[in-house]
Amino acid sequence: MFDDLLPPLNDHNLPYPDTIHPIVVHFVIAMVLFAFICDLIGYFTQNTRLYEVSWWNMLFATISIFIAIIFGQTEAGLAQPYDAVKPVLNLHTLIGWSLSAILATITGWRFILRSRDPQKVPVSYLAVSVLLVGVVCFQVYLGDELVWVYGLHTVPVVEAIKEGTL
Repeated sequence: MFDDLLPPLNDHNLPYPDTIHPIVVHFVIAMVLFAFICDLIGYFTQNTRLYEVSWWNMLFATISIFIAIIFGQTEAGLAQPYDAVKPVLNLHTLIGWSLSAILATITGWRFILRSRDPQKVPVSYLAVSVLLVGVVCFQVYLGDELVWVYGLHTVPVVEAIKEGTL
């Protein structure tokens, strides 16, 4: 009934030229990692200006992760995942949603810390940031696996799914 209102899917099985999720999510990855590095260097060198850089990176990473999730969910739905990829895609999705809540919580905590004393970051915050970086790195691994091992949204895999050979 509404099929004529939807744009046609291309050879990547997307209504737009290429995947957008990886583009947006790379901003999130870079901002989280850079925020952690700034906090670490700021802590050891007592350069408190780096705490401000870290704060803004965390804030924009938190906003960007929700945009990444919207595109990720859309593109995952259009991928028509085959049986072998489903467990990895489901885990990637679960961790992605969890990571958005974790990142928002840590950013909220950082806002409180910044409001109390912008010249200081406690060791407990740095410890939690190490865990955040670990989860982000694992999520990157899963995303890489979806593209480079299972070939989601690559032309050969999309063609194999359409032909029923996969």
